[in-house]
Amino acid sequence: MMTVRSIHRSSDVTGVVLAGGKSRRMGEDKRFLTVGGAALLDRCVVAMREQFSEVLIITAQDSLPLEGRGCPVYQDLIAQCGSLGGLYTGLRMASHGRVFVVACDMPFLKPELIRWFLTRDPQADVVMGRVAGRLQPMHALYGKNALPCLERMARAGRLKIQDMVLEPSLRTTIVDASEWAHLDPESQSFRNVNTPADLEAARAEAARLPLVP
Repeated sequence: MMTVRSIHRSSDVTGVVLAGGKSRRMGEDKRFLTVGGAALLDRCVVAMREQFSEVLIITAQDSLPLEGRGCPVYQDLIAQCGSLGGLYTGLRMASHGRVFVVACDMPFLKPELIRWFLTRDPQADVVMGRVAGRLQPMHALYGKNALPCLERMARAGRLKIQDMVLEPSLRTTIVDASEWAHLDPESQSFRNVNTPADLEAARAEAARLPLVP
């Protein structure tokens, strides 16, 4: 049984876990596949609850119900918009003005890197990482000022969250992997599990690590 450690938690940022993917490349619901002795979703939720006083789980409208994880669960307010719809829902439902968003299939979240992200530009509407030249919309911070932009993108069918950085009305801060290399030199925090091969590799990696997220 994975437990939440008693540590100082952020009380002004809401943690959001997106758990509504279709798992098409995996071929089965990856939320409940195990890595390091715990389901992917549970690993992620535990890691987030250690960092945030409020954690929300967001699922797709056609997802199976999720219960018993100590967090409110909301279905997408905008259907068929993938992660963008989940981000919009998390922002809308959060009690705080900013949210830190991750996907439920990220088994190697590092608390020290999450806390580092929380210190980047508190006035920014978007704080997004860049790994190997690619923007990473998961493991990122968003403010409620981004809600109108997300609504416009959803209506236009522009579902790449990364496109938010092009929005002139938003204050965006991009942080490169070199800036957090002292905390996560291989950027393992951004690694996710999409395919059976990814799952096998994650299980092998977890076997070398302590059995905590």
